[in-house]
Amino acid sequence: MDTEREPVRVAIVDDDRLVRMALRLIIDGEPDLTVVAEAADGDAAITVADEHRPDVVLMDVRMPGRDGLAATRELLARPAPPRVLMLTTFDSDELILGALRAGALGFVLKDTPPPGIVDAVRTVADGNPALSPVATARVIAAATGPGSADARASARDAARERLSALTGRELDTARGIADGLGNPEIAERLHISVATVKAHTGSLFAKLAVENRVQIALLVRDAEG
Repeated sequence: MDTEREPVRVAIVDDDRLVRMALRLIIDGEPDLTVVAEAADGDAAITVADEHRPDVVLMDVRMPGRDGLAATRELLARPAPPRVLMLTTFDSDELILGALRAGALGFVLKDTPPPGIVDAVRTVADGNPALSPVATARVIAAATGPGSADARASARDAARERLSALTGRELDTARGIADGLGNPEIAERLHISVATVKAHTGSLFAKLAVENRVQIALLVRDAEG
């Protein structure tokens, strides 16, 4: 943990006031994190993000009015968006995959112990994915399970169409990301420099219109489904 840099600015979005209070106590108790705003629904989340420019938004999924998924899509469509960490009591496949496809960088259940929530906020703030063990297991199951044949075929065709815009090296880089490799490991696999991997990754973000590496991995998995 780097205590020399400015604290990570966090906004908490949850329709339960007691949950917001508990999260504020947890987060503000860390020297490298600070809560700069709270909101009770998706519309208010957009407002406080515009006003306070948080680094991370801790977003509930299900709220009255605009829900967390819709608010996440809206936030991430804006210039220099915050990173979004979903926090919820629900752990369905649909919600987890929906959150990740919306651009959330992490998904943590509300019964996660406080140290786990704090670690997830730090991980997401650094631009890395943070998934609870339950969420990880469900993502793997959804990616490899039988599911609806028609739905999987549709997702596969759509993903392949998007990936068809990539060069061979960009596609190789995307596959390395889907395999969970970091930039040095991808560079070693492809026998190229880390700088070149970073350049390819930048192209992936632009060509695929994605916000993070998790979305790239999901696209590759869909295409190979």
